[in-house]
Amino acid sequence: MAEELTPETPENESDRTAEAEGTEEPIKQRKNGLYPEVSDELAENMKSGWADTELHDLEPIAQAAHTERRRAALSARFPGERLVIPAGNLRTRSNDTEYAFRASTEYAYLTGDQSHDGVLVLEPTADGHEATVHLLPRSDRENGEFWLDGQGELWVGRRHSLAEAGRLLGIAAEDVRELPQKLREATGPVRVVRGHDAGVESALTDKVTAERDEELRVFLSEARLVKDEFEIAELQRACDATARGFEDVVKVLDRAEATSERYIEGTFFLRARVDGNDVGYGSICAAGPHATTLHWVRNDGAVRSGELLLLDAGVETTELYTADVTRTLPINGRFTELQRRIYDAVYEAQQAGIAAVKPGAPYRDFHDAAQRVLATRLVEWGLLGDLDVEKVLELGLQRRWTLHGTGHMLGMDVHDCAAARRETYVAGTLEPGMCLTVEPGLYFQADDLTVPEEYRGIGVRIEDDILVTEDGNRNLSAALPRQADEIEAWMARLKG
Repeated sequence: MAEELTPETPENESDRTAEAEGTEEPIKQRKNGLYPEVSDELAENMKSGWADTELHDLEPIAQAAHTERRRAALSARFPGERLVIPAGNLRTRSNDTEYAFRASTEYAYLTGDQSHDGVLVLEPTADGHEATVHLLPRSDRENGEFWLDGQGELWVGRRHSLAEAGRLLGIAAEDVRELPQKLREATGPVRVVRGHDAGVESALTDKVTAERDEELRVFLSEARLVKDEFEIAELQRACDATARGFEDVVKVLDRAEATSERYIEGTFFLRARVDGNDVGYGSICAAGPHATTLHWVRNDGAVRSGELLLLDAGVETTELYTADVTRTLPINGRFTELQRRIYDAVYEAQQAGIAAVKPGAPYRDFHDAAQRVLATRLVEWGLLGDLDVEKVLELGLQRRWTLHGTGHMLGMDVHDCAAARRETYVAGTLEPGMCLTVEPGLYFQADDLTVPEEYRGIGVRIEDDILVTEDGNRNLSAALPRQADEIEAWMARLKG
């Protein structure tokens, strides 16, 4: 990684700077950089001799009409109020390196843009709102920003001009560096999506309240409960890519056995980066007893023949929609008798859960249906003494081994719409266009003395992404087999 010229901390104020005409804060250089000075001749040389790269033939992005409609719904909900939705800022990973940036869901949902430091502002007008997206413009060549600043374009790549961004997004674009002062001077009611841009929040500190801002966040969360056709297509694309990632993993299980769970994680990540933007969440590559840990993301354990691999992973598309799929696979390609018995119970529970997903049904029906199946099997196996299924469900005793809810909404966030009110989400009713996971599981911990020894260390989860349709549901991740015999045949085919 090349050494930047700019410092990462304010302790370098005394360092010689590349002075630039018209700038209030000169560009500072790295304290221990190998080029402590910039000659006047070099500074002048770098100002000229660059071709005009402005793009003039840009068409609006594919989802521009959808983002316009989403902003219109937001405008109608909060008439007469200024609404501020930030993308967020770069976050430091260590010293002067940053984490890969991922725009806030609310900002990307309303703009289609993914630029760090971007801010969408809806200014109230007599008949609605006027939307403006505030972005960093092209790097300044006159003051040397483009080659001296750590986020200059010679360091991190070209960004769109404000005019280009406006044409792409279908929104007027302005310089975000001027926004804080505008916000400080703003009058009238204001709401902001919190938690993404401390500078924006500071500029609005005396104009907003936590309660009013939460109402904005809740509305934007609930707006995503029902997906439009663009979003459904993206979710299908995410599921298709995820299926290919699972196939990639099966093909290299022998290499994972020779190394560790990290080989599985790396294999799936390659597919996510090639076919999408990233993984939608930290991949769970849990082999053997690690499968009983719900969010095992260390992925540093052994992969052993004869044990099970629980792979919970999802590709995030370039438009930031993620799949969330789990398959539990016999590492050597064949289930043992006990593994199959447990697997078949989870499969039966998932089948019951998926069947309960339909328009007009209470949201929690799919969870209750799956839990009833699992409780029935646990009672049949003698793990709950003399209790009958109804009593087990009443007391929730099956949760020792089922642990989690059977699913959640899915979209731009893996746990999408999380800020929605209970009455519109978990206590609500399913509608066409909603997308949720159905993911029952059974987990027998390695140290659980209440189950026979042969059960201990076995964890099974099966998860698919289910779209509610007008007449029932559609399994977006159906490209991956689920039934035990189909799993074994699929793995044998992939392994050649």
